[in-house]
Amino acid sequence: MSALPANPPPAALFDPANLARGDTVVREQPFRFLIARGQLPPSAADQLRDDFPKYAGAGFFPYENGDCGPGINRLVAELTDPSVASAVGARLGIDNLGQYPTLVTLCRALNKRHGTIHTDSRSKVATALLYFEAAWPDTSDGCLRFLNRIDAIDDLAAPEIKPVYGNFVVFKRADNSFHGHLPFEGERRVIQVAWLTSEEEKLRKTQRGKLSRLFKKLFGGLDRRFGAGRDKNAAHKD
Repeated sequence: MSALPANPPPAALFDPANLARGDTVVREQPFRFLIARGQLPPSAADQLRDDFPKYAGAGFFPYENGDCGPGINRLVAELTDPSVASAVGARLGIDNLGQYPTLVTLCRALNKRHGTIHTDSRSKVATALLYFEAAWPDTSDGCLRFLNRIDAIDDLAAPEIKPVYGNFVVFKRADNSFHGHLPFEGERRVIQVAWLTSEEEKLRKTQRGKLSRLFKKLFGGLDRRFGAGRDKNAAHKD
């Protein structure tokens, strides 16, 4: 008897080969960044929505397998595969990006304290963001902006990016890699992958993120009130 054909492997949720499409935007000024759209299959949208963690607080929290359903766990495994680091590094001019440890954080919702202009810390080599919202209202609030200056949220280096399903951005950290968004409160689901300079920095950031999650679970109301009136051009050093 002839052997039964093996089942083909499931198609990837995130295929780094898609970053080579002609509609991917790569810029070198004022810092190196990439913008790509449609990077997730429409057929997976419902499962990824259902499998996204249901955090009690707002902000980014370290990835934990038990928080997520199988679709998100599979996607995180794909995003942290060396093939993604190779594709990103090739487009941003970062040699051997895959040598750096990765820290994955997820965000389900924000309050108005979030999104102040910053560069990311020196412990980050590059940062990627993958968005999940099915639609976005006709507003700039909450839309990511790459910026020319640290004190002007309206001085855009590229058109703002809505946090809608499949939009993917990544940038090389630099002293002028300014980014942020206008104040927004509500659901804004995103996975962040950061390539870090060392395992020690990964451990430090993970521990800090877990403490932040506990604080926001207990004192989320204070967190919301603290930033409710922030200026749109507010900035901070990260």
